[in-house]
Amino acid sequence: MRMMFAGLLAAALSLAACNQAATTTASTSASHVQQAVFGRTPDGREIDVFTLTNAHGVEVKLMNYGAAITSLKTPDREGHFGQIVLGFDTLDPYLAGVPYFGAVVGRYGNRIARGHFTLDGHTYTLATNNAPNHLHGGDRGFDKRVWDARSFEDEKGPGVAFTYVSADGEEGYPGQLTARVTYQLGADDTLTISYEATTTKPTPVNLTNHAYFNLSGDAQRDILGEQLTINADRFTPVDDTLIPTGELKAVANTPFDFRQPTAIGARIEADDAQLKAGHGYDHNWVLNQAQPAQMTDAAELYDPQSGRVLQIRTTEPGIQFYSGNFLDGSLNGRGVTFAHRWALCLETQHFPDSPNHPNFPSTILRPGETYRSQTVLTFSTH
Repeated sequence: MRMMFAGLLAAALSLAACNQAATTTASTSASHVQQAVFGRTPDGREIDVFTLTNAHGVEVKLMNYGAAITSLKTPDREGHFGQIVLGFDTLDPYLAGVPYFGAVVGRYGNRIARGHFTLDGHTYTLATNNAPNHLHGGDRGFDKRVWDARSFEDEKGPGVAFTYVSADGEEGYPGQLTARVTYQLGADDTLTISYEATTTKPTPVNLTNHAYFNLSGDAQRDILGEQLTINADRFTPVDDTLIPTGELKAVANTPFDFRQPTAIGARIEADDAQLKAGHGYDHNWVLNQAQPAQMTDAAELYDPQSGRVLQIRTTEPGIQFYSGNFLDGSLNGRGVTFAHRWALCLETQHFPDSPNHPNFPSTILRPGETYRSQTVLTFSTH
């Protein structure tokens, strides 16, 4: 499931090109990967952007700050290309702090109640950066780290492999965790995201990508008219701080039933305690997965006006649907104001607060084991 890093010679050539502030191209074929300097961190570390393109013109841009997707362009039903994720064309807004746009979040994506969990008899304390809870790895999670990056291309298409070594005790988590995330753009208009991790001590791990999607292209309107399908009979209800209660509740006869294509705005303002807790949708759905870690159809998003379709398959047991409830118009990118519910997230994951819920699928990784997860995004139109 993991892709091999590029050879030493390719890495050396890439580094030399970066030092000359030039753009490098890993292939002269119809599909290719290009690398360019995106900016520098305050301490002088160079941040690169990698552009993956396939023969159909689908384009994905990735940077090694947060191993993040900064841009994703696909065609509408008329063949016109548009931007379908929120992001920025320069590094500075990311450094200033944005709500995880396109980033890999970890060491634990989503929330851990009150910033505490107990593992093998020891209680660990984490940052409560989403008071009163811990969110997406803490004050400086994986989204705010500089990852090592190597571009490559093989018979499946161009890609980038990112690696980050999280120190023992970083953000309160035990064990040195070596995380690897690989993105690969296929000739069939798929973007495959593969995750892998190893640890020196038992630790919870839950990695995901936090892209904000708007299939209208160039964020022309809110996402309330986009139609969503989620392959889930149950979801995990939350308390008023968005921590799961532990119940796996049936979606039938609730606003959380997306088993058939449903406009996101159809029931988002319903008089429902769960919608009020999340200020809209900000919940985890329990996917209908035949076997643990089996690749499963998770969700489909369709924009009737542009005709764009996003299909998501994953080996993860859950998916977090967040309807952009806290976007407030204070951020602007590429000439667009990111207003309330101007984008949505579909984060494949293990369930929130799993370390504190023994009935949830375990997120504990132990020495000698390898954490593996894969999510496939497929882009099309109809």
